Amino acid sequence: MARRCEICGKGPLVGNTVSHANNKSKTRSLPNLRSVRADVDGTVMHVRVCTRCLKAGRVSKAGRGRAQASARA
Repeated sequence: MARRCEICGKGPLVGNTVSHANNKSKTRSLPNLRSVRADVDGTVMHVRVCTRCLKAGRVSKAGRGRAQASARA
């Protein structure tokens, strides 16, 4: 399973950690992904989404039927 956001395509970043003696070792920073039940084209499915997309509202989370719809009203 790829560590990639299914909405924006954000993936792992690769770089170097540089010591005081200028020694370089590879480091890898992973995106903050969450598995979410989302409404995609009218069907409910699990998608792996980064938290930036969740916060920006690019994903419409799937409700739990009438119980969640009445809680919003």
